Amino acid sequence: MIDLGTTLASGVRLLRGLPRRRAQVQQARRTAAAWAADHPELKAELVVDERPGTSVVDFDLLLQDPEGGTIALTARADDGVPWLIDHSTRWAAGRLVSVDEIHLSVAQALTMIRSLSRRDATPYDEIVDQCLILNEIQHDDTPVSDEDLQAASEEFRRGRGLHDRATTPAEMGMTLQQFDAYIGGIARRRSFRRRREAELGPAYLAAHAERFDRVRALWSIGPERALEDLGGDSPEGLLPALAGPAGEVETTIAERFAFELPEPLQEGAPGDVVGPTAHGTAFLAGVILGRAASSADERTLAAAGRVAFTEWLAERRATASIEWHWS
Repeated sequence: MIDLGTTLASGVRLLRGLPRRRAQVQQARRTAAAWAADHPELKAELVVDERPGTSVVDFDLLLQDPEGGTIALTARADDGVPWLIDHSTRWAAGRLVSVDEIHLSVAQALTMIRSLSRRDATPYDEIVDQCLILNEIQHDDTPVSDEDLQAASEEFRRGRGLHDRATTPAEMGMTLQQFDAYIGGIARRRSFRRRREAELGPAYLAAHAERFDRVRALWSIGPERALEDLGGDSPEGLLPALAGPAGEVETTIAERFAFELPEPLQEGAPGDVVGPTAHGTAFLAGVILGRAASSADERTLAAAGRVAFTEWLAERRATASIEWHWS
């Protein structure tokens, strides 16, 4: 068990003892690395602030909080300069994150958040993903069509209950020119995504055809005690699940791409009965009612493109230089 208070105090002592001359940064990194090795559970990372116009550097220490999130430690020598003035000289004072060649300011990130999907990914991951796309299109002169601009504008307004183009910029706190530039950025990123999905989709479908089989299945999710009598050795054994105990069992019957089904059902053949088996925090029992091999039709290619693009982004994220600027 970590004594977090004692550890944080040790981290502050580390920061106060580091040499603050630019020429001694590597020595400071080695000292911090040794401290991190003594506290592996915190995944400590030293952040160096090398300000222009001075040979003096400052340090922050980022620690993984055992209860979730990140703890940032900062220890500054009292040199008589007011904090607000001193802070304003930091090169990253106005920046939130740098992803490869893209440096996103706090103001830009706040504006970008308005257009995020707010679905499964965290805002942090979505901001990084958008920066990765910006890296790809920053030197791309491909024009955005009027249709793409119109679609991006209409989708943005619908998502926020705004219906009048003339009043939307004011409601967003923007001038008309600022709003048009903002929508243009959204349209460019989405246009790139569509092009990339179209490029990646055919090869991905060919390599993972079984993931895009059309599968019709029935499955129930709930406590094991509510599902244990629904199995059996035939598909009919699960049909009573349709009338499972109210409030305990959630039953679905649907046709979906194989990859969209709960994982225990994805590889099943017609007639296969699955479970009850652990699924997340509950249990699942299901039966495969039918399975049709994938085909390269428009809907399937579009789905393959979306999955391929998601995996491409994950690969880019894993190799990108990502630095959050803590201040």
